[in-house]
Order: sequence, then C-alpha cells, then structure tokens
Amino acid sequence: MKNLRNVFLLFIILVETLEAKEYKAVFDCSSGDSAYIKSRMWLLDKTISMIESKGDKATFAITLHGKCVAMTSEHYEMIVPDEDIQNIKVAQEYLQSLISERGVKVTVCAMSLNNNAILQEDVIEKISISPNSFLDTISYQNDGYALMTFK
Repeated sequence: MKNLRNVFLLFIILVETLEAKEYKAVFDCSSGDSAYIKSRMWLLDKTISMIESKGDKATFAITLHGKCVAMTSEHYEMIVPDEDIQNIKVAQEYLQSLISERGVKVTVCAMSLNNNAILQEDVIEKISISPNSFLDTISYQNDGYALMTFK
C-alpha cells in the first residue's frame, strides 16, 4: 500500500512538471512594406504551429498602427498602391485566419486609421479599434507579453 501511494505521488509530481508552457507575445506592426507585412503574418502562423506541435500554448496579440493598418480595411485596394494590392490581400487573409483559427487578438489604432483615410466602419470584423494602440501594446507588456516589432 505504501509503494502504491509513493507511485501515485511520483505520478502527480511528474504530471505537474510536464504541464504545457505558455508563450505570450504582442506583435507590434508599423511597417509600410507590404511584402514584409505579408511574410510576418505567414511567420506568425508558422510560429504558432511550432509552439503547438511541442504541446505548448501560444497566446498572441497584434497591435497595428502606421502604414500597417491598410490590411485591416475591407477596401484596402482603394488606399494602397497598385503594386501592393496582392501582398495586402494575402496579408489580410493570413490576418483573418490568425484571428478566426488561431485566436490571435488584433487591435488597430484609430489615429492611424484616420491618418490612412480608413473609416472605422470599414475595418474587418473581429479587429478591435483602440484610440491609441501604444496603450494596448504597453498593457500587453505589463501583463507579461513579450514585445516583438515589425518595422
């Protein structure tokens, strides 16, 4: 009976040490380079896959400001140069997938929307609009999220 109890205690200790690790990061994007933005959205998805393949958890958020906000608009083709349309289209598809399939929280800066002539009502669903995305980025950092920048 004593041996069974010891085995059980050892099992409990082992299970507690094998708990999944959580990766928390906020990705702050201000880049105006459409190819770079597209590649970063792709990389975020791949990073989540790598984390999850180890049995760990990815808790990610994205804050968008500056020229990076174009991909949040339902009408991006009206505000970006013709040569950037395809990259923004693909970046937006990745972004929507990150939101709906990966649970990534996305926040866009209202000031940047205004500076880029994007109406708030044109922002795609499930993206939060913040008066100032710097405040959101700081808040995530205060909550223990690592800061990753896309500039």
